[in-house]
Amino acid sequence: MTAGVLSRSSTSHWAEVIRRPSAWFLAALFLLITFIQYAQLLEHPSYLANLTANLGMTRYATERILYLIPIIWVALLFGGKAGIGVACVALVSMLPRDVLISDSPEDALAETAVIFVIGNLSAFAIGSLRRERERRAELEEAHRELQENLRVIEESRKRLAALNKTSSIISQSLELSQVLDSAVKCVMNVMGADIVRIYTLDETSGELLLAAYEGVSERFVKTVGRIKIGEGFNGAVAESGKPLYVEDAFEDPRLTRAAVREENIHSQLIVPLISKGKVVGTLAVAMRSYRQFEPAEVDLLTTIGNQIGVAVENARLYQEEREVGGQLRKVADELRTSEQRYRELFENAHDAIWLVDLEGRIIAANRASTRLTGYSPEELHNQRAEMLLSAESIEVAKEMEHGLLTGGQSGAMGELKLVKKDGSEAIVQLASTLVFSDGQPAAFQHIARDVTAERRMKENLQFFLQHVTKGEEEERKRIARELHDETIQALVALCQQIDGLASGGKGLPRDARRRLAELHRRANDIMQGVRRLTQDLRPATLDNLGLVPALEWLAAEVARYSGVETRVEVIGQKRRLPPETELVIFRVTQEALRNVVKHARASQAVIKLEFGEDKTQVSITDNGTGFDPPMVINDLPRQGKLGLAGMQERMRLVGGSLKIDSRCPGGTIVSIELPS
Repeated sequence: MTAGVLSRSSTSHWAEVIRRPSAWFLAALFLLITFIQYAQLLEHPSYLANLTANLGMTRYATERILYLIPIIWVALLFGGKAGIGVACVALVSMLPRDVLISDSPEDALAETAVIFVIGNLSAFAIGSLRRERERRAELEEAHRELQENLRVIEESRKRLAALNKTSSIISQSLELSQVLDSAVKCVMNVMGADIVRIYTLDETSGELLLAAYEGVSERFVKTVGRIKIGEGFNGAVAESGKPLYVEDAFEDPRLTRAAVREENIHSQLIVPLISKGKVVGTLAVAMRSYRQFEPAEVDLLTTIGNQIGVAVENARLYQEEREVGGQLRKVADELRTSEQRYRELFENAHDAIWLVDLEGRIIAANRASTRLTGYSPEELHNQRAEMLLSAESIEVAKEMEHGLLTGGQSGAMGELKLVKKDGSEAIVQLASTLVFSDGQPAAFQHIARDVTAERRMKENLQFFLQHVTKGEEEERKRIARELHDETIQALVALCQQIDGLASGGKGLPRDARRRLAELHRRANDIMQGVRRLTQDLRPATLDNLGLVPALEWLAAEVARYSGVETRVEVIGQKRRLPPETELVIFRVTQEALRNVVKHARASQAVIKLEFGEDKTQVSITDNGTGFDPPMVINDLPRQGKLGLAGMQERMRLVGGSLKIDSRCPGGTIVSIELPS
């Protein structure tokens, strides 16, 4: 492979030699000398012949000496080896004449040998001088390269020293202001600049803010304290992320601030501050005279800018970390305070509170739990929570906890029976919530309030109301029976007597007969009113025929005396309900229709009765003006809706529910629901 490379190199060398005009000239000269040597008919000029004669040389000796010209010339042009080669060719050219033609072969051969030796010595000497000159040139080139390398090394040393100094200075502190002030002084010293400015990028406003400077007046600082991205020299560098050299700011069209001229700033070199591939600011060095910054200086300032950019980013991260640390400490303090408050609330709460892990074991309980259950917090710790509940309440509690875990509920409430340490039972209102840790459910918090007394009071109140209502209905029934048996019968007898007087008194004056007729009519009206009152107090239809006929009679009566078109719709299989249930439905419907007649100004009303398998539903709908019902139905008495409040109480007595849906305007729907 090496031989092939050398062969190609030699071939290209000789090709280059052949292309040179001097090579062809020397070849022609050599041929001419050879031709002259062998051309016997040619005569030398007289002056040349006289010169050779005076020197004691023959014509052919002179011609042989002429061969030294191309030998020496070739050696000068192409080197010693080429000269020796030409000497050999000259020897070959001279030998035939010396041997075959010359009259004195011995002398001719001697002269040829001398010429050959002189030619070789001359070529060798010239080649040696040429090589010496080339070696000297190589040495001089090597010396220059060495000097250049030394200069580069020195510049690198200075650059490394400057970078080390800059790095050392800016790493002494993590406070941004201290870092930038130290960096400005270091850059001014390293670059030998008159002015140094450092801008940092405010990403929120998209502006460069002058963060540190040296060598400029305060007036200049106020003028160039904020620069938009893309504005002026620094804005252009921040936008492009590339260094910018300004030869003369006075003549540069990108100059946007007159303060630069006032400050007498000419040459500038501006580099970006880069960290993590992002521009975080700019570093500008400036001169009050003209200065050409070398490429090495540009590279040095760029590297320093990168160091400062990293320092700026580190300072920002440090500041953010301090802020985050402060916030975390504040949060930790608040958390400790919150935990302390929670512990105080937990321990001092009037209601019993206990925490149960997901396995169902009690992990904490407050002092109120001791008052409620009889167990101390130590006795409750790590015990199964089921020990505090009756058998039926355990299932209710499990359903509540399951709903909290799977239903996404924020809380659950229910009434359960609690079993105390002494075996007695108490009714508690239990409010349960989930306790989270790291975003995952960790425990259940149960807050229990003893409502045994309230529950008994409520049961007693309900029992009292039931008896009051029952007594009221019995009294209604008694009054209705007395009105029917006594008052109505007396009115019937009175009407008959009036009829007897009117028919038997033909001789009575016309005015007397007219008054008797008026008395008969008034007595009959009173009798009809008493009969209607009797039906209102206790309709016989309800007791004798049941709920549906009673509602149909009620609808007919409302339509007859009020003009409100009222109808009854029955859904499902008709059947008799318990007497107290039928009575409650009738009374609620009666009160609802009374409100329609008095307040709704409606023209139509519909009673819809639906018999279900496990419940009975009734709705009374009208097309009247409607009203604004309270958000909570228990607020009805406060708003003066005593009739509606009475309807609600009647439904509670039989375990039913009442719902009122009204829009103003738009009518009202009163819905009731009772278990069958």
